[in-house]
Amino acid sequence: MDDHGRSKPTAPTLYALDTNVLIHDPNALLNFEEHHVAIPMTVLEELDKLKSGKHGVAAECRQAIRLIDQILAGAEPEDVEYGVPIQRGKSGPCGRLSILMSKSAAPVTWLPENLNDNKIINQLVELKTRNPGLSVVLVTKDINMRLKARACGIDAEDYHTDQLVDDVSLLSKGYHDMPGSFWDRVSKVDTRQDHGRTWHRVQLIDNLPAVHVNEFILDEQGFVGWIKAIKGDELVILDMHQEPLLHQEAWGLKPRDIHQALALFALLDPDIHLVNLSGAAGSGKTILALAAAIEQTMVSKRYRRIIATRSVQGLDQEIGFLPGTEAEKMEPWLGAITDNLEALHMEDESTHGSVDYILQKVPLQFKSLNYIRGRSFQQSLILIDECQNLTPHQMKTIITRAGNGSKVVCLGNLAQIDTPYLSAPSSGLTYLTERFKDFPHGVHITLQGVPRSILAEYAETHM
Repeated sequence: MDDHGRSKPTAPTLYALDTNVLIHDPNALLNFEEHHVAIPMTVLEELDKLKSGKHGVAAECRQAIRLIDQILAGAEPEDVEYGVPIQRGKSGPCGRLSILMSKSAAPVTWLPENLNDNKIINQLVELKTRNPGLSVVLVTKDINMRLKARACGIDAEDYHTDQLVDDVSLLSKGYHDMPGSFWDRVSKVDTRQDHGRTWHRVQLIDNLPAVHVNEFILDEQGFVGWIKAIKGDELVILDMHQEPLLHQEAWGLKPRDIHQALALFALLDPDIHLVNLSGAAGSGKTILALAAAIEQTMVSKRYRRIIATRSVQGLDQEIGFLPGTEAEKMEPWLGAITDNLEALHMEDESTHGSVDYILQKVPLQFKSLNYIRGRSFQQSLILIDECQNLTPHQMKTIITRAGNGSKVVCLGNLAQIDTPYLSAPSSGLTYLTERFKDFPHGVHITLQGVPRSILAEYAETHM
């Protein structure tokens, strides 16, 4: 099977990659096993236009260009056209990489040549006409371009290599809700006390579906268990006790339900280095993260600073044209942070005075995603909002910035993707949830309900 999940054909297929695929994953051309990867000249021109400046995609473009250059360096022109051998890993199959150029001086135009997408499709139709036996597939994240290609007789598909799940409903929620009592499912239990904590080593009658380390077990009797180790049908569970969880407090904020309580617990636990909170609008993701962040920088002094950023379509393109400092430029897009600061201080005599005081006193820095790239942050709490709009590659770029003593908190809602080339299964938030489900220092919680208001709850369920 190849990376796209199909049975291997007898002859290698030619995969032509669109620009958006290389922006989504600059290493994409390494993921097609023994097949021939072709980069249309139009795509190289587009990468060249986007590689400089403050665009969010500039770094991805530069990385893709460097990789293409590394493979094609020193090759003769005719080899570049035919395809230069490319080794996939140390012992993997050997494919080819070529630059695709138009052969005809005046090709028959199946589509008007005023758009780059059309030029690429015309080029592939021409290639297939010259080589009737060749299997040609266009790989693009642009749905409309896929439709146009198919209308012209060219197979087209999305880039699926970093898409780990087909159905986001199969993603872990971070906990297992059990009807009745959890103990009814246990055949054998060994309980011990250690430093004031209760540990259960349990053997299950029936295995739980897809259990992972650091997931929680909740039952209708009020039991809350934290899975700390898994060996076949045996689980090591830390008994969490519901009452203390629900009475936690961070910067005056208390959880409204058990799911928020688990999220707050993870946010405050120094041994958890990655917290991934997803959930519907108004489920409390940002306010919980912000309260825990302020508590740990102002009170417990665990972190030296909070770095807040968010992915917003158009932010990186527009930030350079706004007046003011970086913090002032970021403010329109980080309104969610200040809104939640106001909510935390709603009971104060002067809410605005409290928010201004907090913004002056708390080491809270608003940063654009471009600023974070290439940096290393020590003893920082890195708060990334709107993670559903990040690609898996961008997500990796940001999380690898966390240095010693730092914690990363990712917030997002897969129902609110604003980026044209991402869907819920291909989002960086989905990728993160799936990739880190066995990370012993990471917790993922899908928050429930819409406590923002009765109106917000009704809109979430009825609109």
